Amino acid sequence: MKNPVVKRAIILLLLGVLYTLPAATAFVRQWEADVIVPGPGVTKIRMLSDYYDGLKGTGGDTEVYIMEGKEPGGTMLILGGTHPVEPAGVLTGVVYIENGVVEKGRLIVVPQANRSGFSATEPGQGYPDHFNIKTEFGARRFRFGMRNTNPIHQWPDPDVYTHYLSGQKLAGAESGNLNRAHPGRPGVRLTEKIAYGIAELIKKEKVDISIDLHEAPPCRPLVNAMCVHERAMDLAAYAVMLLEMEGVTIRLEASPKNLRGLSHREWGDSTDTYAILIESTSPMHGPLHGPATEELILTAKDDVYVWASNIGRTVQKHTAEGVPIEVRVGRHTASIMALAQALSDLKPDRAIVISGMPTYQDLVQNGVGRYLKPIPQ
Repeated sequence: MKNPVVKRAIILLLLGVLYTLPAATAFVRQWEADVIVPGPGVTKIRMLSDYYDGLKGTGGDTEVYIMEGKEPGGTMLILGGTHPVEPAGVLTGVVYIENGVVEKGRLIVVPQANRSGFSATEPGQGYPDHFNIKTEFGARRFRFGMRNTNPIHQWPDPDVYTHYLSGQKLAGAESGNLNRAHPGRPGVRLTEKIAYGIAELIKKEKVDISIDLHEAPPCRPLVNAMCVHERAMDLAAYAVMLLEMEGVTIRLEASPKNLRGLSHREWGDSTDTYAILIESTSPMHGPLHGPATEELILTAKDDVYVWASNIGRTVQKHTAEGVPIEVRVGRHTASIMALAQALSDLKPDRAIVISGMPTYQDLVQNGVGRYLKPIPQ
């Protein structure tokens, strides 16, 4: 090739391909679904679109795992992944799916509620696209997504997002936040469709207790708290007492009546369910954290939040020991079991009895990976 300009152009093109190939590979892999291995207690796997067909074929459709006991009783819903940047809720759902066996009543688990948000990472935050949980048979890979619905599934954001039921106005980006879209409505933006599908699930399955699992940074008011609708207050107070006996301390907060679009408010107002939201600790999506790494996801060790805590700028004390993922999943798991026990004691005809699950101490001592199944070849 004699033309030097063409030669340089071809070289630059090849260099560009080599430079962008790793990013393109990571981008494509973000669309690969996480592998969840149904355990012995799973009796049915449905899709959220089975409850609202407007989700079929969209990025918001997601698996619904149903676990039915031999004896009749109540029904509990566990929702993880409302915010895909909060991994403890996702992993808690996976641990229940892969280990839990329902003896009485029913358990319904949606581990990735806003599945769209798992298909991309948060713009401008430098978040890793996944994290690994070590097991005896190798690592299990889980995606670390973004807080909101993927923009390619719902674009563009409005300048101002108005919650349709209340008229409450928020920043336009909040239109992609599933926990500002409840109880949802059909035929509009994808996030509201997902919320509507969840509300239809609660109604059609006659869910007694609906639990939305989250994580909050140490500076947020709801960190390590259980926020409940007023109709669920007695039930939750009983569960908090049971958790104290197990050595797990969690604050009880009432759902504000003027804070609209959130699960703990709208589920309780629009359905007969006992609506409860539970938060554990994670500095990752707080405003003060250090480098956004896989280690920060798994350990919650963060020097910046330790400094902020030492000068009184956090709601809870954040120490150099961090809050490992096994502690956060252990808190969620124990809280769910305590709520099931509370319902069983207060309403025996709606009892929910679950076996096969690790305790809080089991998870803290053995780690999450001990309770994940090998991926079938």
